Amino acid sequence: MAGSVTRRTLIGAGTAAAALTVFGSGAARAAGSSTPAAGAGDAPTRGYAFLDAAMDGYPDHGSIRLAQSYSDQAGLFSTAFTYDNALAILAHLAHPGADSRARAVALGDALLYAQGHDPQYTDGRLRQAYNVGPYVFYDGSAQPDGFVHADGTVNVGTQFGFTGTAVGDMAWAGIALAALAARTKARRFLAGAVRIGEWVEAHARTDEPLGGYKFGVDGADKKLPFTSTEHNIDLTCLFGRLARLTGDGVWLERRARAETFLGRMWDESGGFFYTGTNDGVTVNTSPIPEDTQTWSYLSLHDRRRARSVDWAAENLAVLDSAERPNSTVPAGQSYEGVTFSSASLVADEDSPIAPSQPRPDRNGVWFEGTAHLALALRDRGAPGDERRAARLIASLERAQDRLGAGQTVGSRALPERSGVVSASSPLDTGFGFGYYPYRHTGATAWYLLAAARANPLRGN
Repeated sequence: MAGSVTRRTLIGAGTAAAALTVFGSGAARAAGSSTPAAGAGDAPTRGYAFLDAAMDGYPDHGSIRLAQSYSDQAGLFSTAFTYDNALAILAHLAHPGADSRARAVALGDALLYAQGHDPQYTDGRLRQAYNVGPYVFYDGSAQPDGFVHADGTVNVGTQFGFTGTAVGDMAWAGIALAALAARTKARRFLAGAVRIGEWVEAHARTDEPLGGYKFGVDGADKKLPFTSTEHNIDLTCLFGRLARLTGDGVWLERRARAETFLGRMWDESGGFFYTGTNDGVTVNTSPIPEDTQTWSYLSLHDRRRARSVDWAAENLAVLDSAERPNSTVPAGQSYEGVTFSSASLVADEDSPIAPSQPRPDRNGVWFEGTAHLALALRDRGAPGDERRAARLIASLERAQDRLGAGQTVGSRALPERSGVVSASSPLDTGFGFGYYPYRHTGATAWYLLAAARANPLRGN
């Protein structure tokens, strides 16, 4: 992340503001209490059922497909974010069985297809998101196709402006393809991951004083000026994997460049990582996000900076309940976890997150980040870490059990009690956008990874 732009920010050519207005504020109103969910033992099975449904939402629109990122109620229609699909691949690879492996391979092949069939570029880039099914946009214009147009090109998410290419998205796709290469020994997946690494080197490497790799390009192919701590964390994993799989030492040099940037983002006195830089010279000191604290440990396993995990656990902790201002949690329920950033904790609860959006709940739980933290605690294994992780995973499983009831993908009902919503209540990230209580491929995949103790960022 850097400044007000993050990996999840819309990086199209000027339509971001319109897209930010389409998220609804609806929330599930399932009955229940805050006790552990009944049948919690099969919670991962239900999580995978959601991933399957998100992938199979448009059966009449081609066999080459990606998974829809959010349930229909989020208002993003059939949008499939590259990041979310990379996570779905990694979650499937963490699950035993031929079906999960086949789904991981199919999603990986879809990313490779997107690399080779972009409507404008032949340089191996992936866009922020694609359409995977038909819909009618808010202005009345029809989007009739699936992931692949009749001419063979992929269906880039132009309606919402999801046309740019972010280094973080590319890195996660590369991590997923490299994992497929390691598991299947198929050369095509390694070739795709290498193309991603080379694109990042060619388009994002910077010699600015703080160094590292820049953010990426917008939908008009204009380079963005930011440098993100999160992105460079992702690259330490990708480049480490490429070094191991290819045997080419150049990837270790590139990994070292990204890691050097991370060292410059570390605040020794506070024990956390800053978000990045807008200009390559000055470190942004606020807001402080969750994912840079947990992902840094998951990728680097740097014991000298392992207290960043504690910083997130202690400084971003929230407890959401129906009594909170602007909470959409049903009466009698509560959820614990972490929020998105330090700015989320001081969001203006009297003002909408964005035009046409609801007001935020400062204690809204970001479930994806809660899963990041649970996995980092389990991976670190310090005294008390497993107990803390278990509480967070229990909260995630209650959320899957009780929030987001009645939601759909491709107008098809989702399996009951399947899929984790992105947030317990509307929350303001502090980076110009919000998260809402809609079932989400990314949050579900991270929950499944945490439940399986499968670290997707282990780079070497």
